[in-house]
Amino acid sequence: MEQVNDSSRFSVSQDELFHNAEEDINKGKPRMKYYNEDGTRMFVSKNLEIERRRRDKLHSRLCTLRSIVPNITNMLKESIIQDAITYVKKLQDEVNSLTQELQALEAKENLERKIDEVSGAEEMKKWGIQEEIRVEKTDGTKLWIKMIIEKKRGRFNKLMEIMNDLCIEMTDISFTTIKGAYMITTCLKNMGGEPFDVDQAKYWLQDIIKMI
Repeated sequence: MEQVNDSSRFSVSQDELFHNAEEDINKGKPRMKYYNEDGTRMFVSKNLEIERRRRDKLHSRLCTLRSIVPNITNMLKESIIQDAITYVKKLQDEVNSLTQELQALEAKENLERKIDEVSGAEEMKKWGIQEEIRVEKTDGTKLWIKMIIEKKRGRFNKLMEIMNDLCIEMTDISFTTIKGAYMITTCLKNMGGEPFDVDQAKYWLQDIIKMI
């Protein structure tokens, strides 16, 4: 009986052995599939891919930083970051300087406002002038107003703004500064068309003057 050599059935090429061994070694390791330019398949480690993405993101952010900072000494990563730090510190110094200037300006304006108010009140007292509001009806929709009020910075402008918010038109305005006071005469017209009540108008005018 002829004996058959079964070794041929189990013959494996050297390439297949290396391939199987590589698969055993890399078994369980995360891999991502890619293709070369010639179309052949290759495998890349997932960790390497994550690292590549991290580097690309970092590079993109450095480019953005480089475009924002006006003075970049060179294109090295360390130089870009150091130049950015220097630029931010310069901006912080400018902000602090402008803040101090603004605070000094506001303090000066507040002091001038207080001086004006004290001077106005003292001058009115010296001349025996008191605040006064007179309201008279001229026709069905208009009132004639005369006000003598203490002189304060921006007070007349605030009065105009409030009247505008209340949809009340001020016409035929006369504005005079006398002895630390404002004397204002004007006609008021309700833009809604409804007639004014004299006593009610005098009441809310007094409230407005107290607020401004």
